[in-house]
Amino acid sequence: MRIAFNARILQAPRTGIGHYVAELAMALTREPDVHLSLFHGWGWSSQLPQAAMPGYSRLGPLLRQVPGAYRARRWLEQKRFDQRRSQVIDLYHEPSLWPLAFDGPTVMTLHDLTHLRYPETQPPARLREIERRLGHAVEQARLILTDSQFIADEVRQHFGLPAERLRVAPLGISARFHPREPEAIDGVLKAHGLEAGRYLLCVGTLEPRKNLSLALRAHAALPESVRQAFPLFIVGMSGWQQAQLNAELKSALADGHVCLAGYLPDEQVAQLLAGARALVFPSRYEGFGLPVLEAMASGTPVITTRCSAMPEVAGPAGNYCEPDDPQELREAMLRLIEDRQHWQACRAAGLQQATLFSWERCAKLTAAAYRQALGG
Repeated sequence: MRIAFNARILQAPRTGIGHYVAELAMALTREPDVHLSLFHGWGWSSQLPQAAMPGYSRLGPLLRQVPGAYRARRWLEQKRFDQRRSQVIDLYHEPSLWPLAFDGPTVMTLHDLTHLRYPETQPPARLREIERRLGHAVEQARLILTDSQFIADEVRQHFGLPAERLRVAPLGISARFHPREPEAIDGVLKAHGLEAGRYLLCVGTLEPRKNLSLALRAHAALPESVRQAFPLFIVGMSGWQQAQLNAELKSALADGHVCLAGYLPDEQVAQLLAGARALVFPSRYEGFGLPVLEAMASGTPVITTRCSAMPEVAGPAGNYCEPDDPQELREAMLRLIEDRQHWQACRAAGLQQATLFSWERCAKLTAAAYRQALGG
């Protein structure tokens, strides 16, 4: 099967969908009947880019300010995409929201319906483009992949699709996420002023949907001695409407028991996950919640919300709270800090839960969707 795979998102610093594209593409190369051609927005390659395009982080704000910029970029990408048409492509896979035009069979991945559930978290110009294109894209796709059953059910109900047009392919775990001895991560932790097992970690883009304010309020409610011994360490790049967090975040940072690290390289994040007392992931809405899986695979207990796909990923290993209940999150933090037996049980349960997920399985399910879309 000759597959055109849109890897344009890898021009940006990698967050959830970027990791999905990179890991799935690598895993698909191990499927014997799958031959990928990777489209990078401006051309084609058989190789994944090793790093984001220089200056890409400045492109988003620029697109939001220039009228028609999203459509203009889209037009240019379509022209570049069509230049490949001299070579035969059996199927096109769009792994990130809206497909380019293609007159053959298309498979698309819908990771979530954030634009419907939380439209205020999207830049207006981008939201208008999604609304303009997505309905037609869903109609044209032969099969739609989702990361979780929760999102498959949402997509089916919202678009009125038959169940046979949807396939669930849960995400996997990169090899860098595994338990590590304290001495193996000591250098990275010391560089950030941390000690193994003595901090709580938040990972995610700084935007309202990620609900970081809940973690800040819960941590601030811990006893002073506990906050001093177990600071809250936050890793994530700036997102849309981060200004909503600024006042609360500035207050927490001034308190001295919260640290904002910004965007960090993947290997540093993996080491920080392995060294944390717990991952605090209070998101209101996720199509999967990859940091939850990565933390469990690293031997780190997880506190997350009873929302969307998170219980599907964390399963019985998760510690859960409501997305608007800082007291419940505070108690979950305190228990993992003070109750060593509970911490050990959550660690063991998380490692077991993580074995249910792999990029190899994701790739096999994706390849099976390709075959089905091609009539195999």
